[in-house]
Order: sequence, then structure tokens, then C-alpha cells
Amino acid sequence: MRVIDLTHTITQDMPVYPGSGTPRLTLAGTYEKDGFKETLLQMSSHTGTHMDSPSHLFSDRTTLDEFPASQFIGKALVIDCCDLPVGGAITMEQLRPYGDKLSQADFLLFNLGWDEYWGTDAYFGDYPCVDEEVLDFIIAGDYKGIGFDVIGLDPIADENLTRHKKLFSSCDIVNIENLKNLDCCGDDLFWFSCCPLKIEDSDGAPIRAIAWFE
Repeated sequence: MRVIDLTHTITQDMPVYPGSGTPRLTLAGTYEKDGFKETLLQMSSHTGTHMDSPSHLFSDRTTLDEFPASQFIGKALVIDCCDLPVGGAITMEQLRPYGDKLSQADFLLFNLGWDEYWGTDAYFGDYPCVDEEVLDFIIAGDYKGIGFDVIGLDPIADENLTRHKKLFSSCDIVNIENLKNLDCCGDDLFWFSCCPLKIEDSDGAPIRAIAWFE
């Protein structure tokens, strides 16, 4: 079995969404003093490779801990969008070549090639985003989740979070951001896991996103 890690490591100097604090990893126990190592974690629920729940935008919508564990595992398909220009749109033109695989997938993961900019100012640039037609297709598709190798479903400049609101207003789905290594997953269906920390009333949580091929 071949396994690919699609997750960025959480570090104290990692990129975070503008306005969010960087993680703090503080030693709470040491080998010398306590006989063991323990770390106090302080970070936003939307740090690093993470997922959003519908309750991220709406107080009466589904939290991550309310989803069954089955929500976070299934068949995934990577949509190649690497040829799009800066500021371009992800349209149905990028999806159509995958044909019936689109309906067989539980997760659609959009590869923009943006993970190569991780740790640089360019990561916060004008990455392509899904257009209205693609968003409607996702909402109608009964998917468990969608994912991107960029920092947001919406452009950074969209403080209204227009796409997030449309996606989560009535759709029980998770949105994954800051993936990596999507270019290693090929153009066929594969097994995918994206289990979040199980936190009470969770609006979002870091995940360990993994692809595997049998």
C-alpha cells in the first residue's frame, strides 16, 4: 500500500490566515524535570491543514463533532487546476475531463500547485477560486467534502466569505484548506482520510490528511 501525507506540519512560524495568531508550542513537561515531555498547544481551530464545518459561518448549523466518523473517510479525486493563471477561476472546464469519476468521489480536491508557495508571501496571493457554477455543482453533488492547497475557499480579499456562506448555508459538507502534495495523487480515485480533532461545538479543526493507494 502506498501512502501520501497531504498535511503541512504545525510549527510556530507557519503561515496563518491574516489576523490569526501563529501557534504556540510550549513545553509543559520536560524529561529532565518531570521524566516525560508534554507540550501545551495554543492555536486557532483553523490552523494549518484544517477543515471548516458549517458552524464556522452559521451558529445553527452542523459542528464537526456532530458529524459521524464516516464523514471523514472515503474516495477522493484530485482536480488538476495548475494551468490556471493567477486570479483565474476554477470552472466546469477543469472538472468535465474526469467524467463519471466525479459522481463516484466522496471528496473533490483541487490542485492549484499553490503548496509550492507555502512559507512565502506569495502563498497569500491571488489564487484561483471556484466559480458559481462549480460551487452549485458541489452543493448538488452530495459530497462529504472539498479541499484545496490554498489558504481559503474564498479569495483573501473577500471578507464577506461569499463562497463559504453559500456552501454552508444548507449543505452538510466539510471544507479543507492548506493541503499539500496533491500533485502526487494522480488522476484516478483513491482512498482519503481527513479526521479532525473531536472538539465540542467545533467550528473547525486541524486534520491529518492522508491519501492511500491499494
